[in-house]
Amino acid sequence: MNTITVAAAIILNPQHELLVVRKKHTEFFMQVGGKLESNEAPDVTILREIQEEIGCAAEIEQFVGRFETLAANEPDHLLVSYVYVINLHDQPKIDAEIAAMQWVSLDDQHTQLAPLTREVVIPWVKQNLIAHMA
Repeated sequence: MNTITVAAAIILNPQHELLVVRKKHTEFFMQVGGKLESNEAPDVTILREIQEEIGCAAEIEQFVGRFETLAANEPDHLLVSYVYVINLHDQPKIDAEIAAMQWVSLDDQHTQLAPLTREVVIPWVKQNLIAHMA
């Protein structure tokens, strides 16, 4: 099985909704983020990808961890993700490679979400961020 290594962002709004994007020519919504370039550290990748995909300056609030899931849009690929909680400095806007962007509820059952989002990010946010805010 081939491996894809990415950095991925957890971005929440004040209503505790998660920002997800769908890249052009794909069907799954996923975290803002992308593939590491040669010799690029994941923390550098995530800030670059946020700027490229949603046009925002941002800062890393927390490193969540390294996770492995199936890739959403590449059959028979393992996705290795370095996941970060991110604070945006600007309002997100769609950039060239993004087909759609939306805020989803942590209980969303209708949006076609990537395995990383559904299996890792949403449960982690519910357990580690929302539980502490209640």
